[in-house]
Amino acid sequence: MEDYIKEFWENQGKTFKNSHKASWGDEYAIALEIKEICNHINENDDVLDVGCANGYSSFFYNKCNPNSVTGVDFAANMIYHAKEKTKKLNLENKFSFYEGDIRNLSFPNSEFDLSVSTRVLINLRNWDEQKVAIKELLRVTKNGGKVLLSEAFYEPLVLLNSMRKLVKLKPLYEHDFNRYLKKSKLEQFLEKNEYSYECKEISSLYYLGSRFLRELITDYDSYEGYSNPINKQFFELEEKYNGGGFG
Repeated sequence: MEDYIKEFWENQGKTFKNSHKASWGDEYAIALEIKEICNHINENDDVLDVGCANGYSSFFYNKCNPNSVTGVDFAANMIYHAKEKTKKLNLENKFSFYEGDIRNLSFPNSEFDLSVSTRVLINLRNWDEQKVAIKELLRVTKNGGKVLLSEAFYEPLVLLNSMRKLVKLKPLYEHDFNRYLKKSKLEQFLEKNEYSYECKEISSLYYLGSRFLRELITDYDSYEGYSNPINKQFFELEEKYNGGGFG
């Protein structure tokens, strides 16, 4: 399984190079993710972005004027394109990218002010490995710093599929390379280890719109794919409002 997952992401990096599609085709969901992560970056922070892919999102963090951004991904093709773009943007003094494994990060304790897991925990094989990865993120983050888990959760998937079943739409599913986090398990783990945490919805209305309501439109076939005008309207709504547990 692990070899299959790595092969998939190596092919994504090779095929899409510097495009957002290397990590995900949904540019609106990525934009929501970037916006929220930027809200947590302070000036002069040292930021770790694990699961950085080709650095598409990482380079947006420069707008917050961090001291440094370190990207890690286990796909060599992703890191190659991230490094090439670093040179092109002349950001070698601030950005660095490495091949690495979130389960065994090659950084000392308390190295970063902010550590971000960007849709990478879901690529691990099971909850035990995901817990190891979370502990690694906590290890390399300074006391008083933050760890952000920008991940996919199982409970919203069930909620969306319940809505879809009501109107006889096909269920959404986890890809073979994904193991969605269960929010209840994560909360129990954090509470047991006495970590303070907050779960913030940043995409609920967008998901309700793009993964459910859009398919109820009569001429749905005219609005296929992620980058369509209907999804854009739900994205703009999401920027103003949120709630419902669908994201």
